[in-house]
Amino acid sequence: MLSPENTIQESLELLEALLCVQAYSGEEQDKADLLMKTLQSWGYTPKRQGNNVWLEHHPENTSKTLWFHSHIDTVKPAEGWISNPFGGQWNKKKLTALGSNDAGASVVSMLAAFRILVQEEVPLNLIWVAGAEEENSGKGGVDSMLASLPEADLVLVGEPTGMQAAVAERGLIVIDGVVKGIAGHAARNEGINAIYEALEDIRFFQNYRFEKVSDTLGPVSMNLTVIEAGEKHNSVPDACRYTVDIRLNEHYTHHEVLEELQSHCKGTLKVRSERLKASGTPTNHAVFKVLDKMGISSYGSPTLSDWSLIPYPAVKIGPGDSARSHTAEEYILQNEIEDAVPLYVELIKTWIDEETME
Repeated sequence: MLSPENTIQESLELLEALLCVQAYSGEEQDKADLLMKTLQSWGYTPKRQGNNVWLEHHPENTSKTLWFHSHIDTVKPAEGWISNPFGGQWNKKKLTALGSNDAGASVVSMLAAFRILVQEEVPLNLIWVAGAEEENSGKGGVDSMLASLPEADLVLVGEPTGMQAAVAERGLIVIDGVVKGIAGHAARNEGINAIYEALEDIRFFQNYRFEKVSDTLGPVSMNLTVIEAGEKHNSVPDACRYTVDIRLNEHYTHHEVLEELQSHCKGTLKVRSERLKASGTPTNHAVFKVLDKMGISSYGSPTLSDWSLIPYPAVKIGPGDSARSHTAEEYILQNEIEDAVPLYVELIKTWIDEETME
C-alpha cells in the first residue's frame, strides 16, 4: 500500500509524462493510451470510451456517488513559447508545458485523491474521469459518457481555480443576426442600406441590460464581436450580418434570451448552439456547508468548462491559476499539486460527514 506522499509523487511523475504527449481537442488518442497503460501497470482496471478514460470504485452498502472530472486535451500553443510546449520536466519544482495548468494538474491531483480515498476505504462510490474534447466542447467528450456513468450526487470539476470553489459558471450563447435592406447603386442613392438599418440593433446590444442579476455571476453580458456587409464600394448592401457573444447567468435559458432579444431587434436572430448552459450549485446542497467549514472561498466563474454539459450538482475546483491557461510558457508548481490532493481528500470526507448528518 502506497503512502499518500508516494501516491502524490507518482502523480507528479505521471504529469511529466503526459505533458510530453500532444493532445489537442479531438486528438487525444496517444495521451489516453498512456493513461490506460499507466493505470493498468498500477493494478487498476480503467475503462475507456473514445479518448475518455475513467476509473470506478463501488464499495458495498454505499448510496452516494462522487465524480472527479477533469480533461486531458489542450488548445494549440499560443505564440510566444520559448520552451518546448511538449518537453516539460520538473525544474526547481516548476513544470512548464502546454496543458500543465489547464488541466493536467487537476487530472493527476484528482487521481491521487481518488487512490488515497480508495485505499482508506471511504464509504462512497467514486468515479475519476480524464475527459476529452473539453477545450472545443466536442461531442466526443463528457456528452458521450453520460450514459456510461452512474448519476452523481456531486461532481468536482477540475480546472485551475487556485483551489477556490466556483459554485456557478457562466453559460455561452452565440447569436448570428442578419438585417435585410435593398441593393442599389451608391451614386444614385438607390435601395435601402442594410448597414444603416442595422445601426439600431448595434446600439441595442451596446446598451441593453437584462433585468435578472445573479448574486454570484452578476448580469448577463453581451458583446457584438463580428459585423459584415457589402462587397463593392459603389453598391448599397442588401444585408448586414453580425455575431453577438452572450455570457449567461443561471437566471436565463438560451431560449429566453433569444426571445427577449428578438423582440427588440430588426434583424432575424439565430442561435448557433444551446448546449453550453449556465451552471449553478443548488444553494441547499451540503457542499456549501463543507466549503464554509473548511474556509474555502467561493465565487462565480466567467469561464466555461465541462460543467456546462454535466447535469449534476457540481463545484469547479483545482490547482493552478486560470490566468495562466492558454498562455505561452504555461506552468504549474509542485506545491500547488501537493496542497491540492489533501484538500480534495478532506473535502470529500467532510462532505460524507455532512451527508450522513442530514
